Amino acid sequence: MALDPQIAAVVQQFSGLAQPDFTRLQASQYRRYSDNLMPLLPGAAMHEVRELRVAGAAGELDARLYRPLDRQDLPLLVFFHGGGFVVGNLDTHDNLCRSLAEQARAVVVSVAYRLAPESPYPAAPLDCYQATCWLVEQAARLGYDASRLALAGDSAGANLAIAVSRQAAASKGPVIRYQCLFYPVTDGRCDTASYRLFADGYLLSAEMMGWFWQQYLERPEQAEEALASPLRADDLHGLPPTRVFTAEYDPLRDEGEAFAQRLSEAGVCTRLLRCEGMIHGFISMAAFVEGGAKALAQAAADLRTALS
Repeated sequence: MALDPQIAAVVQQFSGLAQPDFTRLQASQYRRYSDNLMPLLPGAAMHEVRELRVAGAAGELDARLYRPLDRQDLPLLVFFHGGGFVVGNLDTHDNLCRSLAEQARAVVVSVAYRLAPESPYPAAPLDCYQATCWLVEQAARLGYDASRLALAGDSAGANLAIAVSRQAAASKGPVIRYQCLFYPVTDGRCDTASYRLFADGYLLSAEMMGWFWQQYLERPEQAEEALASPLRADDLHGLPPTRVFTAEYDPLRDEGEAFAQRLSEAGVCTRLLRCEGMIHGFISMAAFVEGGAKALAQAAADLRTALS
C-alpha cells in the first residue's frame, strides 16, 4: 500500500534536515544529533519508576524499572533499546517502555547496555544476557514474578533480545516465555531487496545501517557470527515463542521476515505482522501515528496472553 499519510508527514518533516556525512561521522557527534531528533513526549503514569544499577558483563549498567500497578506479582519484561548498537538510551525509549508496562500490565526494565564503538561487539549481547540473569536473581528484592519472563526490543534492541534468548537456550536458563521483536536487525549482509527498495528517503537509510555495522564490529568477518547476525545461525531450535513486527517501507523488512520464517522452520511458535505503510521506528511514534499505536496495542495484548 502507499505510505501511511501520518508517516508521510513525519518523513516530510525530516526531509529538510541536513544529513550527517557518514564517511567522517564520529559516534559521539551522531549521538548528539540523533538522540534529540524525536520529542521526548510525556508517557503513561506509573505507580513506580526506579533507576537501577544492574550487572553487566564487565561491570554495572544503568537501567530503569517501570511498575504500572501497586503489585509485587506482575510479570517481568526486559527491554533493550534500538539505535544501531551506537545511539539511543533510557530516555529515548522512556515513552515506549511506559506504554508497554501500562498496556501489558508488566514490570518493564529497560537496560542501557554498552554502546559501540567504545564497547564493540560482543559487549552489548553479553551485557544484555548478564543483566537479564541478574534481574531474574533479584526478583524477590525488586518485586516481580521472574518465572513469567519476556524480552522485547526494537531494531538493534530486538537483535539483542534474540541474542539473550540464544544464550539462555545454550546455558539452560533463565527460562524466557516470550519475545517481542520490533523490526529486528538480523543480518549484517545488508543486501536484501528491501535494502535496495528503501535505501534512502524513509529515515533509516542503507548508508546509515552500513555505518552502524562498521561501528559495531571490530572486524567485518564478525558479521558471520550468529550472535551478531542471528539469521546466520545454524540452529534456532529452543527459542521462545516470538512475535515479529516489520514495517513495509523499511530496509530491515526482509531480514526480519526471513528470521521469522527461519524460526517457524525450527519449530518455534512464531507470528509475523508486516505493518503496511509504516517505516522503521514507527512503534516509537505511537503517540502521533495511529498505525504505531495499533501495533503497540497488539504487542501488549500478545504479552498479556503469553505471560498470563
